[in-house]
Amino acid sequence: MRKGRATREKLMDIAEVAVLSKGFGATSIEEIIAEAEITKSGFFYHFKDKNELARALLQRYLETEDRILDNLFDRASELHDDPLHAFLIGLKLMSEMMADLPSGHPGCLVATYCYNERLFDRDVQEINREAVLRWRARFLAVFEEIAAVYPPSDDVDFEALADMVSTIVEGGIVMSKAVREPKVLAEQIMMLRSYIKLLFLPVQN
Repeated sequence: MRKGRATREKLMDIAEVAVLSKGFGATSIEEIIAEAEITKSGFFYHFKDKNELARALLQRYLETEDRILDNLFDRASELHDDPLHAFLIGLKLMSEMMADLPSGHPGCLVATYCYNERLFDRDVQEINREAVLRWRARFLAVFEEIAAVYPPSDDVDFEALADMVSTIVEGGIVMSKAVREPKVLAEQIMMLRSYIKLLFLPVQN
Protein backbone atom coordinates (compact mmCIF):
# COMPACT_ATOMS: atom_id res chain seq x y z
CA MET A 1 0.00 0.00 0.00
CA ARG A 2 1.37 3.40 -0.96
CA LYS A 3 2.25 5.78 1.88
CA GLY A 4 -0.57 8.24 1.09
CA ARG A 5 -3.15 5.47 1.01
CA ALA A 6 -1.75 3.97 4.21
CA THR A 7 -2.04 7.34 5.98
CA ARG A 8 -5.62 7.76 4.82
CA GLU A 9 -6.53 4.30 6.10
CA LYS A 10 -4.80 5.00 9.41
CA LEU A 11 -6.80 8.21 9.86
CA MET A 12 -10.01 6.31 9.13
CA ASP A 13 -9.09 3.51 11.54
CA ILE A 14 -8.47 6.01 14.34
CA ALA A 15 -11.63 7.96 13.56
CA GLU A 16 -13.82 4.84 13.39
CA VAL A 17 -12.73 3.64 16.82
CA ALA A 18 -13.37 7.09 18.29
CA VAL A 19 -16.75 7.53 16.60
CA LEU A 20 -18.00 4.11 17.73
CA SER A 21 -16.72 4.79 21.22
CA LYS A 22 -18.15 8.26 21.86
CA GLY A 23 -20.02 9.47 18.79
CA PHE A 24 -19.16 11.66 15.82
CA GLY A 25 -19.72 15.01 17.48
CA ALA A 26 -17.36 14.22 20.34
CA THR A 27 -14.62 13.08 17.97
CA SER A 28 -12.33 15.95 17.00
CA ILE A 29 -9.96 16.34 14.11
CA GLU A 30 -7.31 17.38 16.64
CA GLU A 31 -7.40 14.06 18.50
CA ILE A 32 -7.32 12.10 15.25
CA ILE A 33 -4.23 13.89 13.94
CA ALA A 34 -2.53 13.68 17.34
CA GLU A 35 -2.91 9.90 17.41
CA ALA A 36 -1.94 9.60 13.74
CA GLU A 37 1.06 11.84 14.39
CA ILE A 38 0.49 14.05 11.36
CA THR A 39 -0.17 17.77 10.90
CA LYS A 40 -3.59 19.34 10.43
CA SER A 41 -2.66 20.14 6.84
CA GLY A 42 -1.85 16.45 6.42
CA PHE A 43 -5.38 15.59 7.55
CA PHE A 44 -6.94 18.10 5.16
CA TYR A 45 -4.88 16.67 2.32
CA HIS A 46 -6.95 13.50 2.67
CA PHE A 47 -10.30 14.93 3.86
CA LYS A 48 -11.50 18.46 3.24
CA ASP A 49 -13.72 18.37 6.35
CA LYS A 50 -15.37 16.04 8.87
CA ASN A 51 -18.30 15.32 6.56
CA GLU A 52 -15.94 14.02 3.90
CA LEU A 53 -14.34 11.83 6.56
CA ALA A 54 -17.82 10.63 7.57
CA ARG A 55 -18.62 9.69 3.96
CA ALA A 56 -15.36 7.78 3.58
CA LEU A 57 -15.87 5.93 6.87
CA LEU A 58 -19.41 4.95 5.97
CA GLN A 59 -18.52 3.78 2.46
CA ARG A 60 -15.66 1.66 3.78
CA TYR A 61 -17.84 0.26 6.57
CA LEU A 62 -20.59 -0.73 4.12
CA GLU A 63 -18.15 -2.43 1.76
CA THR A 64 -16.72 -4.44 4.65
CA GLU A 65 -20.18 -5.29 5.98
CA ASP A 66 -21.41 -6.42 2.55
CA ARG A 67 -18.35 -8.62 2.11
CA ILE A 68 -18.80 -10.24 5.52
CA LEU A 69 -22.52 -10.91 5.02
CA ASP A 70 -22.00 -12.19 1.46
CA ASN A 71 -19.31 -14.60 2.62
CA LEU A 72 -21.35 -15.76 5.61
CA PHE A 73 -24.61 -16.45 3.78
CA ASP A 74 -22.84 -17.82 0.68
CA ARG A 75 -21.15 -20.32 2.97
CA ALA A 76 -24.53 -21.20 4.47
CA SER A 77 -25.97 -21.75 0.98
CA GLU A 78 -23.11 -24.12 0.19
CA LEU A 79 -24.00 -26.15 3.28
CA HIS A 80 -27.70 -26.52 2.39
CA ASP A 81 -29.64 -26.09 -0.88
CA ASP A 82 -32.94 -25.36 0.84
CA PRO A 83 -33.44 -21.56 1.22
CA LEU A 84 -34.96 -21.74 4.72
CA HIS A 85 -32.38 -24.11 6.14
CA ALA A 86 -29.56 -22.18 4.46
CA PHE A 87 -30.81 -18.97 6.09
CA LEU A 88 -31.10 -20.64 9.50
CA ILE A 89 -27.53 -21.86 9.11
CA GLY A 90 -26.49 -18.34 8.14
CA LEU A 91 -28.06 -16.90 11.28
CA LYS A 92 -26.28 -19.52 13.38
CA LEU A 93 -22.97 -18.60 11.72
CA MET A 94 -23.68 -14.91 12.34
CA SER A 95 -24.42 -15.60 16.00
CA GLU A 96 -21.18 -17.57 16.37
CA MET A 97 -19.21 -14.80 14.63
CA MET A 98 -20.62 -12.19 17.04
CA ALA A 99 -19.96 -14.43 20.05
CA ASP A 100 -16.33 -14.92 18.98
CA LEU A 101 -15.55 -11.19 19.10
CA PRO A 102 -13.36 -10.88 22.23
CA SER A 103 -14.93 -7.69 23.56
CA GLY A 104 -18.27 -7.87 21.82
CA HIS A 105 -19.34 -6.10 18.65
CA PRO A 106 -17.68 -2.66 18.44
CA GLY A 107 -20.86 -1.02 17.17
CA CYS A 108 -22.47 0.10 13.94
CA LEU A 109 -21.57 3.28 12.10
CA VAL A 110 -24.99 3.37 10.44
CA ALA A 111 -26.75 3.48 13.82
CA THR A 112 -24.20 5.95 15.21
CA TYR A 113 -24.76 8.27 12.24
CA CYS A 114 -28.54 8.04 12.70
CA TYR A 115 -28.16 9.18 16.33
CA ASN A 116 -26.10 12.17 15.16
CA GLU A 117 -27.91 12.89 11.88
CA ARG A 118 -28.06 16.67 12.36
CA LEU A 119 -24.24 16.78 12.31
CA PHE A 120 -24.02 15.52 8.73
CA ASP A 121 -24.63 17.01 5.31
CA ARG A 122 -27.25 15.71 2.88
CA ASP A 123 -24.80 13.37 1.11
CA VAL A 124 -23.88 11.56 4.33
CA GLN A 125 -27.52 11.31 5.35
CA GLU A 126 -28.43 9.80 1.98
CA ILE A 127 -25.61 7.23 2.11
CA ASN A 128 -26.78 6.27 5.58
CA ARG A 129 -30.36 5.89 4.39
CA GLU A 130 -29.21 3.73 1.49
CA ALA A 131 -27.24 1.57 3.92
CA VAL A 132 -30.38 0.78 5.89
CA LEU A 133 -32.31 0.09 2.69
CA ARG A 134 -29.58 -2.29 1.51
CA TRP A 135 -30.12 -4.48 4.57
CA ARG A 136 -33.88 -4.37 3.91
CA ALA A 137 -33.41 -5.41 0.28
CA ARG A 138 -30.93 -8.16 1.17
CA PHE A 139 -33.20 -9.89 3.67
CA LEU A 140 -36.46 -9.15 1.83
CA ALA A 141 -35.12 -11.18 -1.10
CA VAL A 142 -34.23 -14.02 1.27
CA PHE A 143 -37.68 -14.12 2.88
CA GLU A 144 -39.48 -13.98 -0.47
CA GLU A 145 -37.40 -16.95 -1.65
CA ILE A 146 -38.17 -18.88 1.54
CA ALA A 147 -41.90 -18.07 1.35
CA ALA A 148 -42.07 -19.51 -2.17
CA VAL A 149 -41.22 -22.89 -0.64
CA TYR A 150 -42.55 -22.47 2.91
CA PRO A 151 -45.69 -20.33 3.21
CA PRO A 152 -45.50 -18.50 6.56
CA SER A 153 -47.78 -19.63 9.38
CA ASP A 154 -48.69 -16.03 10.17
CA ASP A 155 -49.70 -13.05 8.04
CA VAL A 156 -46.48 -11.05 7.98
CA ASP A 157 -45.18 -8.21 5.86
CA PHE A 158 -41.86 -9.44 4.47
CA GLU A 159 -40.44 -5.92 4.27
CA ALA A 160 -41.17 -5.45 7.98
CA LEU A 161 -39.68 -8.88 8.64
CA ALA A 162 -36.54 -7.86 6.75
CA ASP A 163 -36.33 -4.70 8.88
CA MET A 164 -36.65 -6.91 11.95
CA VAL A 165 -33.24 -8.41 11.17
CA SER A 166 -31.65 -4.95 11.36
CA THR A 167 -33.64 -4.12 14.48
CA ILE A 168 -32.52 -7.29 16.25
CA VAL A 169 -28.85 -6.82 15.36
CA GLU A 170 -28.72 -3.10 16.18
CA GLY A 171 -30.79 -3.55 19.33
CA GLY A 172 -28.61 -6.48 20.36
CA ILE A 173 -25.50 -4.32 20.04
CA VAL A 174 -27.05 -1.59 22.20
CA MET A 175 -28.30 -4.10 24.78
CA SER A 176 -24.98 -5.95 25.01
CA LYS A 177 -23.17 -2.65 25.60
CA ALA A 178 -25.74 -1.45 28.13
CA VAL A 179 -25.46 -4.56 30.32
CA ARG A 180 -21.77 -5.15 29.44
CA GLU A 181 -22.53 -8.70 28.31
CA PRO A 182 -21.22 -9.35 24.76
CA LYS A 183 -23.14 -12.65 24.59
CA VAL A 184 -26.47 -10.79 24.46
CA LEU A 185 -26.05 -9.94 20.77
CA ALA A 186 -25.39 -13.56 19.81
CA GLU A 187 -28.35 -14.67 21.91
CA GLN A 188 -30.67 -12.17 20.23
CA ILE A 189 -29.67 -13.44 16.79
CA MET A 190 -30.48 -16.97 17.93
CA MET A 191 -33.87 -15.78 19.19
CA LEU A 192 -34.51 -14.32 15.74
CA ARG A 193 -33.52 -17.70 14.28
CA SER A 194 -36.07 -19.45 16.49
CA TYR A 195 -38.81 -17.07 15.35
CA ILE A 196 -37.96 -17.64 11.68
CA LYS A 197 -38.16 -21.40 12.23
CA LEU A 198 -41.57 -21.10 13.91
CA LEU A 199 -42.82 -18.77 11.19
CA PHE A 200 -41.86 -20.88 8.18
CA LEU A 201 -41.48 -24.52 9.20
CA PRO A 202 -44.67 -26.60 8.94
CA VAL A 203 -46.20 -27.61 12.28
CA GLN A 204 -45.39 -31.23 13.10
CA ASN A 205 -48.44 -33.18 14.29
